[in-house]
Amino acid sequence: MKKLVIVESPAKAKTIGKIVGPDYIVKASVGHVRDLPKHSLGIKISPDDAQFEPVYIVTDDKKTVVADLVRKAKECDAIYLASDPDREGEAIAWHLKEILEAGLKKGSETKFFRVQYNEITPTAVRKAFEDPHDINMPLVDAQQARRVLDRLVGYKVSPSLWQQVGKGLSAGRVQSVGLRLVCEREAEIRAFTPAPYWLFGAKLRKRVDPKSSFSVKLRQIRGVKADVQDEALAKQIHEALACSAFTVADLARQDKIRRPFAPFITSTLQQAASNALGFSPNFTMSLAQKLYEGVELAGDGPVGLITYMRTDSFTIAKDAQEAARAFIEEKYGSDFVSPKQRTYKNKSAAQGAHEAIRPTDPARTPASLAGALRPQELKLYELIWKRFLASQMADARFNITTAKVRAEPANGFGELMLSASAAELVFPGFLKVAGEAVATLPDDDAKEGDDDLLDALPPLAPGESLDLLAVADDRKETKPPARFNEASLVKALEANGIGRPSTYASILATLMARGYVLKERRALLPTELGEKVNAFLVANYNDLFNVGFTAAMETQLDEVEDPEKKLEWQGMLRAFYDKLKLWLAAAKAPVADPDVVEAVLAKFGEVTEWAPPVKRGKRTFSDQQFVEEIGQKFRGELPAKKPAARKGKKAAAAAAEEPVEDVIDVASLEAEADSAPAPAGDISQNQLRALLNILVRYRSSLSDFEGFLKSIGREDILEDEQLQPPRASTLEIFEILDKAGVDEGSTTFYQSLRDQVRRGKRLSPKQRHYLDRMFLGARKNIPDFSRELCERLEVVYSEPVAVDVVKIESILAGLGQVHTWKEPVRKGRRVYDDAEFFKSVAAQFTAKKSLTEPQIKVLERMFLRYREQIPNADDLIARHDIKLPPRKTRASANA
Repeated sequence: MKKLVIVESPAKAKTIGKIVGPDYIVKASVGHVRDLPKHSLGIKISPDDAQFEPVYIVTDDKKTVVADLVRKAKECDAIYLASDPDREGEAIAWHLKEILEAGLKKGSETKFFRVQYNEITPTAVRKAFEDPHDINMPLVDAQQARRVLDRLVGYKVSPSLWQQVGKGLSAGRVQSVGLRLVCEREAEIRAFTPAPYWLFGAKLRKRVDPKSSFSVKLRQIRGVKADVQDEALAKQIHEALACSAFTVADLARQDKIRRPFAPFITSTLQQAASNALGFSPNFTMSLAQKLYEGVELAGDGPVGLITYMRTDSFTIAKDAQEAARAFIEEKYGSDFVSPKQRTYKNKSAAQGAHEAIRPTDPARTPASLAGALRPQELKLYELIWKRFLASQMADARFNITTAKVRAEPANGFGELMLSASAAELVFPGFLKVAGEAVATLPDDDAKEGDDDLLDALPPLAPGESLDLLAVADDRKETKPPARFNEASLVKALEANGIGRPSTYASILATLMARGYVLKERRALLPTELGEKVNAFLVANYNDLFNVGFTAAMETQLDEVEDPEKKLEWQGMLRAFYDKLKLWLAAAKAPVADPDVVEAVLAKFGEVTEWAPPVKRGKRTFSDQQFVEEIGQKFRGELPAKKPAARKGKKAAAAAAEEPVEDVIDVASLEAEADSAPAPAGDISQNQLRALLNILVRYRSSLSDFEGFLKSIGREDILEDEQLQPPRASTLEIFEILDKAGVDEGSTTFYQSLRDQVRRGKRLSPKQRHYLDRMFLGARKNIPDFSRELCERLEVVYSEPVAVDVVKIESILAGLGQVHTWKEPVRKGRRVYDDAEFFKSVAAQFTAKKSLTEPQIKVLERMFLRYREQIPNADDLIARHDIKLPPRKTRASANA
C-alpha cells in the first residue's frame, strides 16, 4: 500500500511530492483543521475551576479537506505528519492524528509518524523520513495552553469592554499589551517638553602645505565634557572660540574591527525588511513562506530556497556552515573566510533544534534567481543571503585616526578641547558581501556625537598650529522618543519577552485590523478608539495586560513544552484562572442609579409615536423594542433567551500557519449574556446612557424636557453636540438631494445618513463633510445651484475639478500591471482593499470618464506605492506629475 504525507500548504505539498517520489501521496491540510468553536467559549471548566478541557471542532472551511484526508488515510498503511517544526505545527500534527485515527476502521494497523525538517531540500527531507519520531506532547500541551489562555482572556474580558466602552470591541492577551506599548509611547511624546542645547565646532586649516581644511567638534570645556544648555554660556563659548589659538594637542591611531551580525531570526528579519525594504512584518512572512515552501526553478521544479522562517535560534547546521565557507573562499578568496567557524549565542528560551534563517544553498546567488523570483521575493532573498554569507566571513578592519585640538581663548575663558576622527577601511571582510557604500565606525565603538567622522584627515603633527576659518554654532532642541514603527515595535516586543516568532506579525496586523493602531508614514499611532480601549484595560486590568505578566506567561508556556521543567499545563491554567476571576470581578460595570432608571423609563410613557425600526445589514434597530426590553430587565421580567442560531457565518480567515488571538464574536457574547437571568435593577451606566440618547430624539413630544433632565441630574445631555436635533441646513440639503439624486456608489451611505436624520439625530462634522461633497457632486442635477445657495446651506463652495483623462488612463493602465497587491487592512468597521478599490474605480472611469478629486489622489498614492511593479513607472510619474498629496496633520484634520 501507499504512504500518506500531510503537510500544511499546497505549495509545500508540491515541493515535497517531487522529493519523496510516487510511492507517497502528499496532501495539504491548509493549516489548522480543528479549533475551538467560534461562537462559544469552547472550554469545559470543571465545577471547582481546576480542569480546562478544550472542545475542538473541525472548522467549516476544513470539512472537505478533512473528509479527503480520511479517505486517503484508509488507502495507506503509513501516515507521515509533516507539519511545520514548531509549536503550532506540532499541534496540527496531533489534531490530524486524532481525526484520522477516529476515521480509520477499528483494528486498523495504520502507523503514524512525525517527521520534521528545517529546510525543504532533498537531503533534509529524506533524512527526516529516515528518522521519524512520535508527536512531542509537551509541545502540543504548550499550544493548547496558549489557545485556552487566549480564549479565556478574549471571551471573558471583551464583554466588559463592550459594555463599558463600546460595541464590537475586543481584547487579546498579547495584542492588548502591544497596544499598551504604542499608547504609552504616544503619551510620552505628548508629555515631552523640548529643551534647547548647543553644539559647537570649528573649521580649521593647516598653515603649511598641504593647506587643507577640516572640521572639529567641541568635546570638553575646561576639562569637563561639553554639555551646553544655557544661552548665556553658549554666547561665551562662541566668543571664546572666535578668539582662540588652535594647536594639535594629540594624534592617535588605533586599529578597529567590525564584526558581522548574526544570521536572521524571525524578529530581526522582520525588522531588517521593514527598515531596508519598507515591508510590513505580515508581508515579510508571506514572502518568506513562499521562499521556504518552494519556488519553481527552470529544470529543477519547485525548490525550497530558505530554511524555516519562524525561529528564535541562531544555530547553523554544520554542513551549511561548511558550504558557506567553501563558497566564500571560491568567490572572494581565503582571506574573506572567518578564521574560525562563527557561532552565535542563543537566548535561554530559544528553540535550539531550529536553525537561523538562511539560504538552503549559498551558491544559489540572488543574481542567479533574478528571472525566477518576483521583485519583492528577490529583495527578501537577497537580504537573507547577504546576511548569512556575511555572518561566516572575516571581520572588517579599520584604521581610526583621531586628532585632538586645543583651543586657548585670548579672553581668558579657559581651555577648550576639540577633536575629529577619520576612518580608513583597511580590509573590507564581510562588507564585501554586505555592500555598504561607506565604511563607518564599528557600531560598538560609535559614541553619541561622533557624527563628524571624516573620510580622511590632512597630515598633522602634535604641537602644530592651525588657522581658524569659521566657528560652527548650532542651536538644537531635545527630541521626544520616536514613535514606534513596525520594526521597532517588533524589537520592543522581543526585548520584553512578549509573543514568539510565530506571533509578532499577527500582533501588528490585528492591532491595525481592529482599528486600534494606524500607520502614518511608517510610524504607528494609536487611534482615538485604541487609546480609549487601552485606557479602560489599564484602569481595570492593569495586572493582566502589562509587560511583566505577559512575559511571565510566555515563559511558563516555554516551560510547559520543556520536558526538563515539567510544568503541567492544567496547573498553569488553574493558577491563571484564579487571578482572572478576581480581575473580572473588580472590573464589573458600574450599575446605574435605579431611581434615575425608573424615572427615565416612566418618561418614555409620554411618547405617542415611535420611530420605525431601522435595518443595518442583518440587524434591525428599534427604539421601542430596546426601551421595552430594558424596562423588562429593570423589573426582572425579561425571560431567558436562547442564543440565536447562526447559520453559514464563517470565522474570520487567519494565516493558516500563524497562531492568532481570538477574533471575538461580539454578537455571540451578547446572545450568551441575554440567555442569563436578568436581576431586577441591574442596568449599567452605558445602558442608561443609551436610554437617554433615545429619549433626546423624542424631546418634541415630551413635557418640560429640560426640567426633567435637571431633576435627574443629567443636564449634561443638553450640552452634547451629537445629541442635538439635525441642523435646518442639513434637512434642506436632504430635500434637494432626494430629488437630484447622488452618485450610484454613494447611495447606500447617503441612505444611512438620511435614516439617521429621520431619527432626529444630528450628523457629526465628518458625516456633514461627506454630505456636502455629495451635494457638490450633484450640482449638475440641482436647478438653482449657485455659490449663494451653498453659502445659505453652509456648504463650502468649490469649482468642479477638471479631469485629466490621459493622466487617469495612464495611472489605471499602470496599476493594471500590478501582480501582487497588499493585504486588505481593517480600520474599525471599514476594510481598505487596494485591489478592490482599483477594480471599482477603473469600472467607474470606464463608464463615466470621470472620478472625484479624492479618488484621483488615492490612485496617485497607490501608483507610487506599487511603482516597482509598473513598467516605465518613473517616466509616467515625471510625465504626469504624479506625487503624494500633502498629508493633513492631526490638528488640521480635526479642525
